[in-house]
Amino acid sequence: MGPEWVAIIALVALFVIGTLLPINMGALAYVAAWLVGMYSLGLDEKEILAGVSGDLILTLIGVTYLFAIARNNGTVDLIVRGAVRAVGGRVALIPWVMFLVTALLTAIGAASPAACAIIGPIALGFAGRYKINPLMMGMFVVHGAQGGGFSPISIYGTITNSVMEEAGLPVNEVLLFLASFVVNLIMAVILFIALGGRELMSRRIDAGEGTDPGSIGNSIDDDLHRGGATVPARGYGTSAPTGTAAAGVKRDQVLTLVAFVAVAVIALAFDKNIGFVAITAAVSLAILNAQEHKDAVKQIAWPTVLLVAGVSTYASVLTAAGSPEFVGTWAAGLGAIAIGALILCYVGGVVSAFASSTALLPVIVPIAVPLIGEGGVNAALFVAALAISSTIVDVSPFSTNGALMLANRPDTIEERVFYKQILTYSVIVVLVGPLLVWAALVLPGW
Repeated sequence: MGPEWVAIIALVALFVIGTLLPINMGALAYVAAWLVGMYSLGLDEKEILAGVSGDLILTLIGVTYLFAIARNNGTVDLIVRGAVRAVGGRVALIPWVMFLVTALLTAIGAASPAACAIIGPIALGFAGRYKINPLMMGMFVVHGAQGGGFSPISIYGTITNSVMEEAGLPVNEVLLFLASFVVNLIMAVILFIALGGRELMSRRIDAGEGTDPGSIGNSIDDDLHRGGATVPARGYGTSAPTGTAAAGVKRDQVLTLVAFVAVAVIALAFDKNIGFVAITAAVSLAILNAQEHKDAVKQIAWPTVLLVAGVSTYASVLTAAGSPEFVGTWAAGLGAIAIGALILCYVGGVVSAFASSTALLPVIVPIAVPLIGEGGVNAALFVAALAISSTIVDVSPFSTNGALMLANRPDTIEERVFYKQILTYSVIVVLVGPLLVWAALVLPGW
């Protein structure tokens, strides 16, 4: 058996074990990288570890450290309360606020499960209180998280752009972000129309339920305090208790909002390393209020850092074994590059519905390189299609985000019924999503 097959079989085993058992997939990936690298490829330990991207790890630490500080000082709660107050008594706008706030959180560096853990309980609490379809509200949160998840300073975006750079592919950060946001926005619109959103447009919160901004704000604060949730991840999630709602706007919150804007401007406009910029902003905020943020470093997404570091290491071993070229050549040999691209989109979607999207991205992109090398397909659009296909399926109840929505269901719906609804919707997304994304992004550039 050739080393490319050994590496592929080990990869499948890695995802199966990491899905069935609560073990961090990054730790499993390190074991697989060591065994396959040494005993199948004859690599030494230094060569195996050379595949870890220092830039990527620093960025993950920096952005999640900055987000932890924002959560600690109430900036996240401030964003949520302010956004919901802005809708007044218009019930139909509440799902859209949840979508946009969750997108904002992942766009500025929150891990997708962490953002869903913060907003999910609040959103589903509103669904139960104002008789909004729970499936629509829960899926709005997940699609919002995925919609903002590919910004240039987000975890997904950083991983995908870094892998593209290392593979020698042209990087288009804005295209990737906008493509993901638009796709998830379209899915939210479909959900809104199909699940009763139009009926909500004629409804207002009456005086007995609190129409004024103050009473709406009080109900939000209640939901924030009830909504402290942790991520029931399969060994790689991030605990994400919500912060304490603050009264008014504090100096630290203003400085944190300024810091987020500064990170985006400096990193993008001046082309500086996002990891260095984010961690500099986080340390600066910590210095200004050292006692409040002394434990923020513990809230860095260390399980995610381990996950990405381990899987990135194994991805380099996979590349050394020639597995990406093997799979890519097979896909290209099907007679049409576009068909091979469609198959890879479905591979990403199906695997990610049961496993970690964060773990899959460093693997699926290198596999596409040989297919891109055959010509006839736009690299940036193809990678965007792969990335989106591998993340929109996180609505699955077997994924962390989908499981969070199920765990925080309102009392107005039975768990068994809600589970079936989420499962049915996720099956539709897995079957149709990659096809539509492929048709929208890959075919026009073919």
